[in-house]
Amino acid sequence: MKKETLILVTNDDGITAPGIRNLIEAVRPLGKVVVVAPDSPQSGKGHAITLGSPLRLNQVDIFEGIEAWTCSGTPVDCVKLARDKILGRRPDICVSGINHGANHSINIIYSGTMSAAMEAAIEGIPSVGFSFLNYAYDADFTVPRQVAQEVTKKMLETALPPHSLFNVNIPDVPLENYKGIRVARQANAKWKEEFDERRDPHGKKYYWLTGEFSNQDFGNDTDVWALENGYTSLVPVQFDLTDYRLKEKLEKEWQFQ
Repeated sequence: MKKETLILVTNDDGITAPGIRNLIEAVRPLGKVVVVAPDSPQSGKGHAITLGSPLRLNQVDIFEGIEAWTCSGTPVDCVKLARDKILGRRPDICVSGINHGANHSINIIYSGTMSAAMEAAIEGIPSVGFSFLNYAYDADFTVPRQVAQEVTKKMLETALPPHSLFNVNIPDVPLENYKGIRVARQANAKWKEEFDERRDPHGKKYYWLTGEFSNQDFGNDTDVWALENGYTSLVPVQFDLTDYRLKEKLEKEWQFQ
């Protein structure tokens, strides 16, 4: 007897975020959904894990007909605990999001949304992170729900390598202006950051991180280009960070005793 498709849903904005509710609604027709998500927002946590304090899991009843748990740790902690303590078997897919805000270009390095998906991929679970270029609590998720269901369905229907990982970013456009999905590459773009220095009522300095986004990559095959032109970007991602071209060069040119 064939096992029912098991879908792990997680995020970094916390279990009460509108994005995760919309992701659940998008993928629940595709299999059994189990949710394990942070009990509070964890944006920008990257691939952090909790080492110095205990982790807590609590089952919650907030999504009708869906098994859901909150975790006191990071998005990566959620995936680790889900796999070891909750699911009972390896899920067929892990979907993370839908994040409120972009995770294109260099943002993937800092993203808790993508780190949760990456942790699952490291464990051999095909995974995807979804992000929507809208921070509003009452954002219209019509297009993101459509994208999440379409991509998840494609992944489940395809014999993907076990460590497959996708970074999907969805533009903030009305449905009538939406142009579809483009497979893209990560743009060479980053934030030019600075710290706004202020003083508290006691005269002590404190700082707010600020900055502006700088795109130095003007190719029409990047995630940034796709989003600026009304497309969803889908970037296949790997977690092997080896620079193979530089490795080959060093092997030829550097001599060590």
